[in-house]
Amino acid sequence: MGLETLVAEIRARGEAELKGVETGRDAEAAKIAAARDEKIAQIRAEAARATELEVARERAQRLAGAKLRARKLLYEAREARLKTSIEATRGLLSDFTRSDAYAAVLKRMVDAAQESLGKQIRIRGRSEDAARLQKAAGKLYDPTPVPVVGGLVAESADGSRRLNLSFDELLRLREDKVRELLA
Repeated sequence: MGLETLVAEIRARGEAELKGVETGRDAEAAKIAAARDEKIAQIRAEAARATELEVARERAQRLAGAKLRARKLLYEAREARLKTSIEATRGLLSDFTRSDAYAAVLKRMVDAAQESLGKQIRIRGRSEDAARLQKAAGKLYDPTPVPVVGGLVAESADGSRRLNLSFDELLRLREDKVRELLA
């Protein structure tokens, strides 16, 4: 073997090793590029999923806020309608106090108060109803006026028990029923 053969063989081995190193390098570079591409795809997928979740959460919060505002507006509208209806009812009751049937109602209220509190009671009402109450209650009538729309307030003789049969109180006690009717 000559020197030239030896040099050619060393060169061939060197080139083969170089090709092997280059092939390994290309394979490693491809592997790194594939890992990089996979990592980028994972990051993008995670970002898309996180964005989707954030958008869904934001949408749910806005929707819940809108529903809450709608419920609030509905409640406020019902309350306004109830207030208007109660004021209209007060007006009707005030008109009723000017009718002839009102005297009979006052007489029934006096009877109910006597039945509930006993015979010795004090009856008070509006100053406008003084004559009617005097007629219905007789000497049980106390002329001290009470600021009510109509009806009367009865007290036991010793003041320990009280029965409020004023239209204001009767309407207040039945306000929940009025709410149910208007709902």
